[in-house]
Amino acid sequence: MAQLPYTDPETADPVMKAVFEDTVKRFQMPLNIVSVMGNAPEIGSKMIQIYFDILQDGAIDWTTKELAILKSTKMGDCLYCVTQHEVVSERLGISPEKQADIVGLQYQVSPHYTDRERALLDLTGQVVLDPEQIDVETWANVRKHFNDAQIVELVATIGAYLQISKFGDAMGVELEPVFHGRPSVLFAKEPPKSAAAARHLEHHLAPAAHQ
Repeated sequence: MAQLPYTDPETADPVMKAVFEDTVKRFQMPLNIVSVMGNAPEIGSKMIQIYFDILQDGAIDWTTKELAILKSTKMGDCLYCVTQHEVVSERLGISPEKQADIVGLQYQVSPHYTDRERALLDLTGQVVLDPEQIDVETWANVRKHFNDAQIVELVATIGAYLQISKFGDAMGVELEPVFHGRPSVLFAKEPPKSAAAARHLEHHLAPAAHQ
């Protein structure tokens, strides 16, 4: 259950109303996490702008960034983020089979991944687990495939999604109804590790079980 009310796009203040309009253009719907941010329009609008900036082609193309987003949010057990980005990733051409192989270390031997993508995912996993102990080999492999600007954008993307996943979980943000009952590709491959995430997944899948 959400810890704060979801702000209504129709009655939002002008700052957030513009954010809601941009959200609908990008995602075809208002998002609950944006509605929670609407309780503090000035900081909320700036928070979501970071993600608008990430979710487009930049120094790294959007599709490649989605791999880092899926990996980092799955490792963080964030059902909200994983579910949304499974959908976004598939729209961008990342098949469910490729998504599934992102779990654990399967991507290292999966035919769906290039050496460049494997380097990205090795770095992502280490940033999530222990960013101060990223080994020399991982950094050398990343530098082989990405320039300095791309590395900054990649690490910024991982950090931003670690932040928003914890923000959403702490605030109890619920998945939008359109996603209820949708099977999760990544969590089907590896169930949630935390008890809270397991409860969220069980609740999320309940509508499908009763169809």
